[in-house]
Amino acid sequence: MPNNIRILLVEDDVVDVMTVRRALKDLHVTNPLDVAGDGEEALNRLQDQANQRPGLILLDLNMPRMNGIELLKELKQHEILRRIPVVVLTTSREDEDRVASFDLSVAGYMIKPVDYIRFVEVIRTINLYWTLSEVA
Repeated sequence: MPNNIRILLVEDDVVDVMTVRRALKDLHVTNPLDVAGDGEEALNRLQDQANQRPGLILLDLNMPRMNGIELLKELKQHEILRRIPVVVLTTSREDEDRVASFDLSVAGYMIKPVDYIRFVEVIRTINLYWTLSEVA
């Protein structure tokens, strides 16, 4: 992924945030990573013109206050924010979550593996996709 692309991780689990940071570091991904603890915090951050907009959002679905699906619905209401690519990174294997996410135009839906090595492979796949998308 080109280094100038900011990543916004929307995740309420501190351990998962640390795991994403570690995986990015292990893969030598140096993109700036911002973290929002739930959808409401992410939306506030995204709407604040003082913040640089991310080039990619990694989104958990199961969060307090405003969950991932609710955030996706809000993003799609905004002319500029709806264009930011979103990859759902969740433990949910529910078909209704997957369908709802794709109905809201996510770029991808990835299941978070429990095993760290597999988790790194998921992050590697996301990174590779964005790297190839930028080259093409």
